[in-house]
Amino acid sequence: MSFIVMGASNIARGQIVKGISYLVLELSFIFYLIWRGIDDLAGLATLGTKEQEMVYNEAKGIYEVVKGDNSMIMLLLGITAIFVVAFFAIVWKANLKSAIAAQEYKASGKKVPGIIDDIRSLFDSNLHKLLLSIPIIGLIITTVLPLFYMILMAFTNYNMTHQPPGKLFTWVGLENFRIMLMSADKLGYTFWRIFEWTLIWAVMATFSNYFLGMFLAILINSKGIKGKGFWRTIFVISVAVPSFVTLLVIRIMMNDHGALNILLMELGFTSKSIPFFTNPDIARITVILVNLWIGIPHTMLITTGILVNIPSELYESARIDGAGPVKSFLHITMPYMIFITTPYLITNFIFNINNFNAIYFLTGGGPSTLEYFKGAGKTDLLVTWLYRLTVESWDYCYAATIGIVIFLISAAGSLIVYRKSASYRKEEEFSNG
Repeated sequence: MSFIVMGASNIARGQIVKGISYLVLELSFIFYLIWRGIDDLAGLATLGTKEQEMVYNEAKGIYEVVKGDNSMIMLLLGITAIFVVAFFAIVWKANLKSAIAAQEYKASGKKVPGIIDDIRSLFDSNLHKLLLSIPIIGLIITTVLPLFYMILMAFTNYNMTHQPPGKLFTWVGLENFRIMLMSADKLGYTFWRIFEWTLIWAVMATFSNYFLGMFLAILINSKGIKGKGFWRTIFVISVAVPSFVTLLVIRIMMNDHGALNILLMELGFTSKSIPFFTNPDIARITVILVNLWIGIPHTMLITTGILVNIPSELYESARIDGAGPVKSFLHITMPYMIFITTPYLITNFIFNINNFNAIYFLTGGGPSTLEYFKGAGKTDLLVTWLYRLTVESWDYCYAATIGIVIFLISAAGSLIVYRKSASYRKEEEFSNG
């Protein structure tokens, strides 16, 4: 009975409040479908059929705006309708489970739980459901729904020439992915050049910070170094300052008329300003070097904690066997560090792929070039290019496409690398060894 009329079985077995609640939810869902749900789902398929237009009003002697469909609102309402249907399906399944449970209680001669028992269970056996319900609802509204909206936008032609409410945008399927990944026009060329630089940047930024930070930690932890706490404090000061503040200050210092160029010319090292941010090659080298100032202290802190936990007996055994500092580092320190920090390396690599601050606040993605689509810059990463496509040229469909590509590359790459790493495959072997 509850398969069609929700709550009917609960009402028949004395669970009046629960049964009525299920019935009210079903009636509310039916009302929603009639009121606007069906129209919203239909609108999701078309994204609108009537454009806004100007019509001449003979009585007033002026042109008036006649509103049409708004593709952006229709997409949002259509996604919302899908979520409402999914929520109803979950409630409907819970209704069937509740009906079966009530029948089992009745058949076994046990007392069927009432509303008071259900409320008490929320603070006992079902406490986890009560505590998680509000965060999950908030997560769906603030994260999952916008995420689906962004993903679906990649399959439309929502750009500067298709701006609601004046113009409609439509579904184009995988056309944006084809243009970006497989076409030879300027957009495709720009994507692959920026993708290439993004990978170079991520590799250089990740491993330069990692190895130099590790070297700094080893140096400070050496027996001959005095005032270890002092040196750690000096290098950690850069961590205390927000990175965007550091980058903006360095940007001012290194511009064509900044303090650094003036100092170099005064000291006679150069006769003219060094184009730190206007020459493409120098700009790329500059952002990698500046990133060392921000990234090395983080790695130093992490590796310091790991270094002090490496068993000293390993180094003593190696010294007795005649191994020098270099061999000890290559055969003891390095394998131990790589094993422990592989997850950190992976997450740091993904972070650098999406390191918006390091590029945007230092170079702004520049220098811009006409070779690239709509003036994208030589130091732009995919994430900064995505931002510029959104706020500068309103190419939302291409920005959403880039966002999906970044996610797929990051997720697939990190999973594959981690599954093949020693941290995943040889955890027990390493710990026992």
